[in-house]
Amino acid sequence: MVDAQHTGIKVAFDGERMKNRFTGLYEYCRLLGQSLIDVKNSYDNLLYYVPADYVGFFGNNVDYSAYKPTHKLFFQKFKAVNVWHMTHQLTSYAPNSKQIKKVLTIHDLNFLYEKKSEDKIKKYLKLCQKNIDRCDHIVAISEYAKQDILKYLKVNNKPITVIYNGCKIKEFPEYVTPKYQPQQPFLFSIGVVLPKKNFHVLPSLLVDNSYELLVAGNAKSDYHLKILDEAEKFGVKNRVKILGAITDEDRYWYFKNCTAFLFPSLAEGFGIPVIEAMHFGKPVFLSTKTSLPEIGGNHAFYFNSFDLDQMRDTFEKGMQQYLETNPMRQVIEYANRFDWEVSAKKYWEVYQSLVE
Repeated sequence: MVDAQHTGIKVAFDGERMKNRFTGLYEYCRLLGQSLIDVKNSYDNLLYYVPADYVGFFGNNVDYSAYKPTHKLFFQKFKAVNVWHMTHQLTSYAPNSKQIKKVLTIHDLNFLYEKKSEDKIKKYLKLCQKNIDRCDHIVAISEYAKQDILKYLKVNNKPITVIYNGCKIKEFPEYVTPKYQPQQPFLFSIGVVLPKKNFHVLPSLLVDNSYELLVAGNAKSDYHLKILDEAEKFGVKNRVKILGAITDEDRYWYFKNCTAFLFPSLAEGFGIPVIEAMHFGKPVFLSTKTSLPEIGGNHAFYFNSFDLDQMRDTFEKGMQQYLETNPMRQVIEYANRFDWEVSAKKYWEVYQSLVE
């Protein structure tokens, strides 16, 4: 029954990037998209703007509109929508109507740190600025991302709110047949296999021990060859496995069974895999770049340098400290603070603020 004091609002959620299945943006849209339904008021409504294959993905009690590439030029009209959520900073899909309030989530300005050409940096900054100019409220997924926004873009006094991503691991406790079954204790990392993830510095950590290194993630370039070249240089190529994209079942199994999680990324707006590993209480080793110290906090170990000797020293001392102090319970409790339903409630607060 609708509360007589509320007429309700309708929010359109941009899930266009769900077309790229094995990416962080896919997971963001999938998990936040579901949580928005779970926590919404009965008198509010949602419309999901998604690839045609995902119409119906979030159930039958919400509305859908199928994304089409031609919408870049001719965007359809949405008369009943009050708020449009632009879910990433480089989107080209949003209605032109000024009657529809717009929320823009900015995940990162990683292109500033990825050795992009000057022309590409200018192009991406221009598109980010265009989306900021057309939105009414900005959301950053970390304080680090917020500071980058304020430093490199003009927000023109528009409100900007930090809303952390959540973490939700699909559980498969009976699952015992991963894509690749390690033969001995293993170190794990996951992410789109691109140079910014910096995976090639990890094989050096296998010297003078018997660990395997498993790297999972969709490969969008030949960067995986550099990882294997480094492994061969250190004589550990037979213990380095590039898994490619993996299923949710495999993801669960590798996080649950790894000895430690390694994430030496050079550019992250948040870094959901970090919290996923902490969900299992694992020792986590991160770079000190961009948002990672903010997300890992005092519950992670950090590579202050990618010098081989220093990395090995950090890893060995970190593992020793973890074994001596056994902080698993504290690490899990910390990870549990990152909850998609909490994030969704904060987004609804932003949406409501625009139509009051």
